[in-house]
Parts: sequence; C-alpha cells; structure tokens
Amino acid sequence: MARAVEFDREEVLQKALNIFWQDGYCKCSISRLVHATHLQPGSIYAAFSSKDGLFVATLEYYGRQSVKRLQSCLEKADTPLQGVRKFIETIGEIILSREEQRGCFLVNTVLEFSSGKDAINQEVNKYMKAIESHLLATLMSARDAGELSPDQDPEALAKYLMVNIWGLQVLAKTNPDKKSVRAVLDQILANVPG
Repeated sequence: MARAVEFDREEVLQKALNIFWQDGYCKCSISRLVHATHLQPGSIYAAFSSKDGLFVATLEYYGRQSVKRLQSCLEKADTPLQGVRKFIETIGEIILSREEQRGCFLVNTVLEFSSGKDAINQEVNKYMKAIESHLLATLMSARDAGELSPDQDPEALAKYLMVNIWGLQVLAKTNPDKKSVRAVLDQILANVPG
C-alpha cells in the first residue's frame, strides 16, 4: 500500500507559484518544480495529478489571495469608494515595492494561454469574474449611498477598472519604470470619484 503524501499544501503552492510566475507554464519543467517544492515527481503527480493540475492549483491559490486582498480593502474602508480606491492603491504599492516586476499571475496566464488549456482558462476567468463582481457590487453600493451620481454606470466603471488594473500590471512588467507606473496609477485613481 502506497504511503500518503505529507506536505504543507499552502507552502508547496507558494513555491510552485513563484516558479510558474517567473518562468510561465510552458517554460517550467517538472524538475524545476521538484527542486522548488522539495517534492518528488511521484508526489507531485499523486497530489495534483499532473503539471496542469499543479498549475490550476496555483491559479486557485493566487486567485483566492487576490479576492481576499480586495475584500479586506473593501471591509476596512469607511465608504464603498474608499474601499475601491484602497484596493487600487494597494495594487500600486505592491507593484512599486517590487524590485522584479512579474505582473499579475492571472493576466500572465491569459497572455500565455490565449486558447487551449480550458481548465486553466476557466480558473483564470473564475477569479477575474469574482474580482469584477466584488467591484461591481461595491460600485452599486456607492451609487446607492450617493457617492456615485445616478447617471454613472457601475457596470461600465467596474469593467473600466478591471481593464486598467490589469493593464497597469502589464505595464509594470514590460516597462517597469516606476515614474511611468506611478503616473498611470494616479490617472486610474483620478477616474474613481471620491
């Protein structure tokens, strides 16, 4: 009878995430994952079924963290729009504090897998939609509270913010000049009332 694989799942996912984030899925070898996670290939396959399975698990891990970060910003704010602004500022702080710009793992995955790999794309879409849904609900609350004027469209603003937040991540990865990143971040914030 085979022994059950014992490891700290969160720790393994963080280590695998770091490697996938740095190399991308296609360039990442199983041997690199074995070295990073300290799991043998058989243990990786037993726990995650495949390299795809481990990658999807890292997407889920990263996606949950992203949604929690957004929820935390929204919950700690005095008003809905302050929460949205805090979330955008937090993303900016993370980008500006990094020496190495890696972009957003979800966005990087979209760029790497524009087609194929349905399970991977479904996982990315799940978390992109969750973040957008939280933003939309918050913007609707802001409109109900009078922070947004009745003629402002919360759905369009949520989509606008999504495009700009992820675009900021791509900018930071491809052109990590902190002055440019800061200027774009300030422009995004200028378009959020409050």
